[in-house]
Amino acid sequence: MKKWMVKGALIASALWGLTAAQALTMDEARGIAIGESDARVEALAKAVAQGDEKTAAYLQALADDVVKIAKDQVLVVRDGRGLDPVTGQSVAVPPDAEDVMLNNRLRGELDTALAALKLFSPDVKVRRLAALSLLKEPDASRAPLLNKALAAEQDETVKSLVRQARAAALLGSETPNDRLLAAQELAASRQPETLLLLNQRLAEEQEPSVKKQIQISLAAVQESLRWGERLGTLFTGASLGSILLLVALGLAITYGLMGVINMAHGELMMIGAYATYVVQAAFRQYLPEAFDWYLLAAVPLAFMASALVGAVMERTVLKHLYGRPLETLLATWGISLVLMQGVRSLFGAQNVGVENPAWMSGSLQLLPNLQLPWNRVLIIVFAAAVLIGMALLIGKTRLGLFVRGVTQNRPMASCMGVNTARIDTYAFALGSGIAGLAGCALSQVGNVGPDLGQSYIVDSFMVVVLGGVGQLAGTVYAALGLGLANKLLEGWTGAVLAKIAVLVFIIIFIQKRPQGIFAMKGRSAEA
Repeated sequence: MKKWMVKGALIASALWGLTAAQALTMDEARGIAIGESDARVEALAKAVAQGDEKTAAYLQALADDVVKIAKDQVLVVRDGRGLDPVTGQSVAVPPDAEDVMLNNRLRGELDTALAALKLFSPDVKVRRLAALSLLKEPDASRAPLLNKALAAEQDETVKSLVRQARAAALLGSETPNDRLLAAQELAASRQPETLLLLNQRLAEEQEPSVKKQIQISLAAVQESLRWGERLGTLFTGASLGSILLLVALGLAITYGLMGVINMAHGELMMIGAYATYVVQAAFRQYLPEAFDWYLLAAVPLAFMASALVGAVMERTVLKHLYGRPLETLLATWGISLVLMQGVRSLFGAQNVGVENPAWMSGSLQLLPNLQLPWNRVLIIVFAAAVLIGMALLIGKTRLGLFVRGVTQNRPMASCMGVNTARIDTYAFALGSGIAGLAGCALSQVGNVGPDLGQSYIVDSFMVVVLGGVGQLAGTVYAALGLGLANKLLEGWTGAVLAKIAVLVFIIIFIQKRPQGIFAMKGRSAEA
């Protein structure tokens, strides 16, 4: 403990002279990379006092294991190119160059030095990340550094994090009063790591007053983190609901409006996902510089690929089976097997990799314990856009009018001059194309393989039946409701029991209300 305190004091005292710093010299670079551990630690502490960009870059290179030594020469080697750490000029890499040896003690010293330098960075974001890093890895020896940074910090957010990092460091102090003050300070923390830290200290603490304060702080931190957990559950439920909505929208046309029990709906989604994979491969080979935009090209192609397959299905098989639901079910089930086998023959039985574009990677940090993945956020937006587009198409266009007319009263529509056979094909192709869009979206959050559709076919029928056959609004409510119910129940019962509970609820609900959430009215109900 004494050794760590001496080390922290040495680096802290060096940092007080930051303004009078000089640039990194080759002797200092050698002193850090070569020699006995004690001498290297002392050289490292002196180098930290300089605080210039070259020192920070050199220490980062050491942490990245890209510094090599050859006799008395020290150089940074990246991508096979040697650089002088002092001048930044290119140098030849000697054939006998060796890696710098860093034991656990030196790596710990190096991490402390890097964190210390970043705490004094002019960039607020860098200082914030440095404070978070020190909060996640508390060390009593860093208390002097944190005191220095706290005195110099102007940004209130960073200052709060530095204060919490100092409290986390002092929570392991040998002085009970320091531990008591640290526990009081940590009550204001909103970081998940603080919860683990307080729990660990609670198990070790012997002082009654400190132990009581740790328990109070634990309760405060748990309550603050609970809101993030609740919002996270709502988001995951909305995310699952948006996926179910995308999956069920196409079925809302083919089954809800046309009455076709399409057991190949999942395979139409699979075709959309594989179309996305093909577009990705084409961009990677022929347009690598535009790879991040492949998904924008994949969306219309996924729609067209699935719509084309759906149109062929309708014209060759389904048009002969209207009004015969059992034969339609068996025929579409057989078509689904043919489509799966065709995909296995073309792409293999194993899953294929579909990579997220750069703009869909990462996450949106709203709270310390709440991160929203960009791919799921954008899928929610995409599902809303598809829903609005479909509602406008069905409700406001001539094609939508014909589709509604044919599905509600086919003989009357035919008497009015509507080509019912063509409208059937258009409607089925539209539903199939929307299934392709669902497959395109699913390729960004899950595996793409021949069995992709089997995971969602039952869920899609549940959504359509629960919402009300032929009711778009019911499909939306059912999808979001099932998504939220699944995720809320998972926290209590687990994924399997939650799925069973939802299925039992749907069965009971349909027994009491066979028409679903929204019943069809007027001529639609009479038809």
